[in-house]
Amino acid sequence: MEYLPFVVLLCFSWVQFISNSAESSQQPFPTEKLLVLTVATQETDGYRRFMQSADYFNYTVKVLGMGEEWRGGDVGRSIGGGQKVRLLKEAMEGLSDQEDLVVLSVDSYDLIFAGGPEEILRKFQEANHKVLFAAEGLVWPDKRLQDKYPSVRSGKRFLNSGGIIGYAPYVTKIVEQWNLHENDDDQLFYTKIYLDPQQRESLNMTLDHKSQIFQNLNGAIDEVLLKFGTERVRVRNTVYDTLPVVVHGNANTKMYLNYLGNYIPNAWNYERGCGVCDHNMVDLSHDTPLSEYPTVMVGVFIEQPTPFLSQFFQRLATLDYPKHKLNVFVHNNEVYHERHIQKFWEENKEVFNSFKVVGPEENLSQGEARNMGMGLCRKDPGCDYYLSMDADVMLTNRQTLKILIEQNRKIIGPLVTRHGKLWSNFWGALSLDGYYARSEDYIDIVQSKRVGVWNIPYMAHIYLIKGEVLRNELKERKHFVLEKLDPDMALCRHTRELGIFMYITNRHEFGRLISTANFNTSHYNSDLWQIFENPMDWKEKYIHPNYTRIFTENYLEEPCPDVFWFPVFTERACDELVEEMEHYGSWSGGNHEDKRITGGYETVPTDDIHMKQIGYDKEWLHFIREFISPVTLKVFSGYYTKGYAVMNFVVKYTPGRQAYLRPHHDSSTFTINVALNSKGTDFQGGGCRFHRYNCSVDSPRKGWSFMHPGRLTHLHEGLPTTNGTRYIAVSFIDP
Repeated sequence: MEYLPFVVLLCFSWVQFISNSAESSQQPFPTEKLLVLTVATQETDGYRRFMQSADYFNYTVKVLGMGEEWRGGDVGRSIGGGQKVRLLKEAMEGLSDQEDLVVLSVDSYDLIFAGGPEEILRKFQEANHKVLFAAEGLVWPDKRLQDKYPSVRSGKRFLNSGGIIGYAPYVTKIVEQWNLHENDDDQLFYTKIYLDPQQRESLNMTLDHKSQIFQNLNGAIDEVLLKFGTERVRVRNTVYDTLPVVVHGNANTKMYLNYLGNYIPNAWNYERGCGVCDHNMVDLSHDTPLSEYPTVMVGVFIEQPTPFLSQFFQRLATLDYPKHKLNVFVHNNEVYHERHIQKFWEENKEVFNSFKVVGPEENLSQGEARNMGMGLCRKDPGCDYYLSMDADVMLTNRQTLKILIEQNRKIIGPLVTRHGKLWSNFWGALSLDGYYARSEDYIDIVQSKRVGVWNIPYMAHIYLIKGEVLRNELKERKHFVLEKLDPDMALCRHTRELGIFMYITNRHEFGRLISTANFNTSHYNSDLWQIFENPMDWKEKYIHPNYTRIFTENYLEEPCPDVFWFPVFTERACDELVEEMEHYGSWSGGNHEDKRITGGYETVPTDDIHMKQIGYDKEWLHFIREFISPVTLKVFSGYYTKGYAVMNFVVKYTPGRQAYLRPHHDSSTFTINVALNSKGTDFQGGGCRFHRYNCSVDSPRKGWSFMHPGRLTHLHEGLPTTNGTRYIAVSFIDP
């Protein structure tokens, strides 16, 4: 008898060995023995994404209920879903005798496949049960049932009905028990069956406790990470170190599923970039007849004082799109901008197919105005797209509208950012209260380190919506008015709740957002003051297009020794600076007595207005540092200017007041003298003579600047203006 324990142990080990050997020798299921059943009554964006992932892995999918009216309740807000069980019950009636058929029943609107049929069958086989339900860490819908669940040492304890896999006869035995209403709760139905110990044993049911197959995101967002591979992207559960095959954005995790769906299974990875961006695109190539281009309603919204509005309209007018296919609606909430709109309307009223302006006298709120613009497209059966643009969007890409249409999404916007900043027109995530939260990939998208077409929860400023979407899913007329939300937040919330995906694309450079903060409209040409707030737009509007050639092509002249002549201002800059001075109007008169300067006496006076007088000294000094100092370093090698000047002014020469300036030295290390208007057109005569070199420049070019030494070598005089009015801008730099 003393050997009996050894014999028993040996027998037990042998049985265990045989059992393990039998399990390990099980033949893998052929993939054709897996059938995916899903319920979808409409082809939503979520459904199309689900099918795209299923097609990628070659799943065999049978869709139940397509075209039926949904009577299963509002499962996003409350209990429901019984209609899904009824449809599954009907589908299983013809499959119940196929003992070797594995049925995978999953949701479709909020679910993505991350792995293929071979993997899911292998994991199901390893589970060694007849039916496997998805699991989660939260009890729904009846928390009173919590204590009735079997205890688990590790893993999720509670059933989720969004994923079921099992042999067909066993799944049939479960769903054939359904005898409830369409809007009764499907999860409660499955839960009660699972919690019945007798049925749990007889049907050999269990839960996928450690997310081997099913990853439910509700309550588990912090557990999952993206795992990037060379071919595709997976979701990894970091708690259980598993790679789930099915990712389910149940309850309030649909936005996070959308984020994951930007990557899994093949949407984007580091090696290949965007894998789905070219799917289902439309072609608007040069071969497309202009008559076949879609008709677009362009809604323009000027809701606050906005700098560079003329440039905004200019870019709208130069979009590479047939203008007879564009209808323009403008809502202007600012009296200040009426002159800008009037000018654009007069120049373009015959260019576009139609042009409608609603001004501040209508007293519309932002939401009402945006509803009106969108409604114009909604009620017009011929309106194919609605493009909404805020006036703070500067589109530098003339192909923008074509690119957005070709991408063929229900709602899509181009990525635009504030120059040099992370501020953009989209949010990658939302906080719990529905406001901005930074997604993990936000910075990479904004900086174009990740390029693609991205499903996002919020966008503003500019977006394109299909007209058919406005006449169907978004047929309600007040999407921009909701509680106390800003109009764009209200629209995006409505859109998310309807299950419509919104996309942002950064596949191209489209333009930028300008800042409307601190825009002071008290000046005649207020854009001049935007050199700090919007430096890129200021430069584009006011700096000569050939300025950069000074450094790349040595594009400057030396008409007299050490007198350098180079382009710096656009004609628009010159005109606006002159207009600003004339609007101010207090010219000094060219008198020796001058209270504006220290000592109150000017030896060589000019008829001028100082930059300080119009509140432009700080901006002008910044202009000197940014655009004059680099030229100084180029032409006066080794001299590093401080870029500082006390005397900055615009001089006005007229035959009747002051026609010339007598010979003098300037109180500066060097001087700049910028011509602000054109000889021959605006005035006759004028110019500058340098006595030491007996050299004159008598044909100044508008927007070009002289630069010459000031107080020692370059005695000079202003030659007489014989007719008209001549304007120059002067600075005595480094006095």
